[in-house]
Amino acid sequence: MDRFSFLNAAHTEFFAQLYDQYTENPDSVEPSWRSFFQGFDFGTTIYNEDNPVTFLANAAASDVESIHVSEKLQKEFNVLKLIDGYRSRGHLFTKTNPVRERRSSLPSLDIVNFGLSEADMNTVFDAARVIKIQPCSLKEIIRHLDAIYCQHIGVEYMYIRNPEVIEWIQSKLGKNDNQPNFSSEEKKAILNKLNQAVSFENFLHTKYVGQKRFSLEGGESIIPALDALIEKAAEKGVEQFVMGMAHRGRLNVLANIFGKSTQDIFGEFDGKDYDQEYFDGDVKYHLGLTADKVTSTGKKININLAPNPSHLETVGAVIEGITRAKQDKYFSDDFSKVLPIAVHGDAAIAGQGILYEIIQMAQLDGYKTGGTIHIVINNQVGFTTNYLDARSSKYCTDVAKVTLSPVLHVNADDAEAVVHAMSFALEYRMQFGSDVFIDLLGYRKYGHNEGDEPRFTQPVLYKIIAKHQNPRDIYADKLLAEGVIQEGFVKDLETAYKQDLDDNLQASRKKDLTIITPFMQNEWKGFEQVTDTQMLQKVVTKVDKNILDAIIETVSTLPSDKKFINKITKIVTDRKTMYDNNTIDWGTAETLAYGTLLTEGYDIRISGQDVERGTFSHRHAVVKVEDSEEEVVLLNTIQNKKGKFNIFNSLLSEYGVLGFDYGYALANPKTLTIWEAQFGDFSNGAQIMIDQYISCGEDKWNNQNGIVLLLPHGYEGQGAEHSSARMERYLQLCARHNMFVADCTTPANFFHLLRRQMLTKYRKPLVVFTPKSLLRDSRCVSSQDDLANGSFQETIDDVLVDKSKVKSLVFCTGKFYYDITAEREINGRNDVAVVRIEQLFPLPVDQLKEIIAKYPNADDYVWAQEEPKNMGAYSYLLMNFNLVKWRLASLKAYAAPAAGSYTRAKRRHADAIKMVFDKDLYR
Repeated sequence: MDRFSFLNAAHTEFFAQLYDQYTENPDSVEPSWRSFFQGFDFGTTIYNEDNPVTFLANAAASDVESIHVSEKLQKEFNVLKLIDGYRSRGHLFTKTNPVRERRSSLPSLDIVNFGLSEADMNTVFDAARVIKIQPCSLKEIIRHLDAIYCQHIGVEYMYIRNPEVIEWIQSKLGKNDNQPNFSSEEKKAILNKLNQAVSFENFLHTKYVGQKRFSLEGGESIIPALDALIEKAAEKGVEQFVMGMAHRGRLNVLANIFGKSTQDIFGEFDGKDYDQEYFDGDVKYHLGLTADKVTSTGKKININLAPNPSHLETVGAVIEGITRAKQDKYFSDDFSKVLPIAVHGDAAIAGQGILYEIIQMAQLDGYKTGGTIHIVINNQVGFTTNYLDARSSKYCTDVAKVTLSPVLHVNADDAEAVVHAMSFALEYRMQFGSDVFIDLLGYRKYGHNEGDEPRFTQPVLYKIIAKHQNPRDIYADKLLAEGVIQEGFVKDLETAYKQDLDDNLQASRKKDLTIITPFMQNEWKGFEQVTDTQMLQKVVTKVDKNILDAIIETVSTLPSDKKFINKITKIVTDRKTMYDNNTIDWGTAETLAYGTLLTEGYDIRISGQDVERGTFSHRHAVVKVEDSEEEVVLLNTIQNKKGKFNIFNSLLSEYGVLGFDYGYALANPKTLTIWEAQFGDFSNGAQIMIDQYISCGEDKWNNQNGIVLLLPHGYEGQGAEHSSARMERYLQLCARHNMFVADCTTPANFFHLLRRQMLTKYRKPLVVFTPKSLLRDSRCVSSQDDLANGSFQETIDDVLVDKSKVKSLVFCTGKFYYDITAEREINGRNDVAVVRIEQLFPLPVDQLKEIIAKYPNADDYVWAQEEPKNMGAYSYLLMNFNLVKWRLASLKAYAAPAAGSYTRAKRRHADAIKMVFDKDLYR
């Protein structure tokens, strides 16, 4: 029985009125009509018909005299379902894999699955209007759908929930049936870049046999696509381009997109030493570059390829931070001016969790960058692992669905399709300020590197690849058949390009040293690189007291016309009371440090989990109006400030967010960029970022960076995960001139430490172990004069003892100082002095020697720490300061940083304190 027989008696005007009634209140219409409208609601995002009622009415009216009206409508609906099938599932049936048969997907797009048959192929259907063509035969509708959705570009987008976006995509795909339409000159330009890509790899393969280069062969079409992207982006007003990619194809991109001198590349292959002594460099396929490029139409665009380690997706977070820093600095009112491009491998984008963190940042206020174009060089294998073992998802790009981003799957052998897809991606990003993904489906000609044997693990695949033409020759044959080029055209291109490479190779071999051009040095004018000796030189961080007076008035006064909860009012107004009483606590000193830097023209960016308030409720940089939750940022109300203060509560991410902030600091050295961990050891989640970028970026890539890590640290019986920031790990990473590590004990010293970070003419990462309980400890306070006229003290000597009477000289850091001195006061031990080492790296060795010399009768030198023996700074001190023989006062070695039992933890802590005063206690 026909399910839609009730339509036979429906007058079109009645139908239109009933549909209007349904759209206003679905429950007001009769259930059978409601069911009908719910199933075939042409006004939904699926069909996007301008006037769904008219369309349906027209379909009915065309056969108004026929007794078969409902059958005709049923067929129209079936055609609509077919259209929807192509839109939703067409990407599963594309010709996008150049070397493998696709996995089969069911059900197929066969018309029988949509209630249609061969008998309907010549029937004219009004449903054609949905794909923006005039009514035509089913055969013609299918031809259009197959061209749009099932050729060399497969598009996923039907999960997007915004009708405007759906309509825009369908409109773009409908133009020329989603097929490239380039002029002869554009085709020749594509061929030229393909020739460069192919010839470059061939040249290296013959000149440097067996050397790793992580070739692009099998994915060469990304070169003309990137070239076209830069050209078109510049035409659309993009002024800066920030790109991150792993090692595969990187040398090709550097040479043929970024214009890196091939002489320098050849010098790196030849293994020459560097022309500079103060950094050790990195392998050639990890290096970055900054260049200014002039497009074919004369537009200038600044292009940046960020350096990266072998942790393949880490750089994705870094380029987002670089992009945001450039946007904030140069184009705060138009983020579209800076375009981030992230190039992934198929195994990495599917397997590396940081991608999820980065994707989740895409639309957040503190991290958004106006949309990223993601490109996957899909080799269909990761090292030796087949794609079937590399992921559970259908596609490596399925992470894109997290943010409802469209994905274009493209056959890498079809250069025109790749360039066409890249153009679509650019237009989408510029239109909607959102992410878009291109899955460039190709292959890897050799093994993971050029010395591997891929037939060990993929013998069948590599038999096919060995016989497969490269994309240049495939495209050249196409253009030859079209009459766009003549015989010999490609040979002439190849000969000229290889001659240029050969000339540069000969010139390179006449040079003794390799020149490494630092990344993004245009942002670092006026800054110099320094050694650890220079890092120990004093920096003037004093502040005029009148400026402090003015700032404290501002940051302790809430708007009188707004209502705040009583606790907030007290916290904020207490800042002024403490300031006047010379009992300035940590939070107030920190706020004053930010305020003074803002008045001096420095910007400040703080991000991390719950940083606006602070995990321990000490900062309150953002306060909320009680009734409306309107945000008030008192630091941004300072009169005559020259800098901008930004603070953002981050998503629950360490790895991605710290990577982002590192990138931000890399691109803007005049911004105090701070990442704060909720608890210090939560930085474990970002260990790759710390190990591969923060601790050694200057040594590997010649890049300075002033990122600040605030890591709450201190043993207060809160268990293993909330006690230690793992100081030992950072100290193990310290060497030469790579970073500062500090553990301050006074608000004033923290104040001057933050100021020093910006007032130097160089930048180093700064790791600060910050307090928890000391945030409100009445002993941990400073005076106005400490702030106004003080400076950062790398060491703080004991001023409370008679040095001639001291027998035990104790050294420590952080909160433990207060615990030890409290015990000393209880026991009346005037023969014990306690010295604080506030800066652990670079270690102030000369200052320590001077302090030791002041205690002529000391014969017991103690290193005291809260942490177990195998943690904390003990091993670092043994290795770096051997002027005295240390006696250790600490817990024994443990696997976990602290006990879970509060009672046990406090007992152990008390035992460590007792060891300071009794040398016989430690076993």
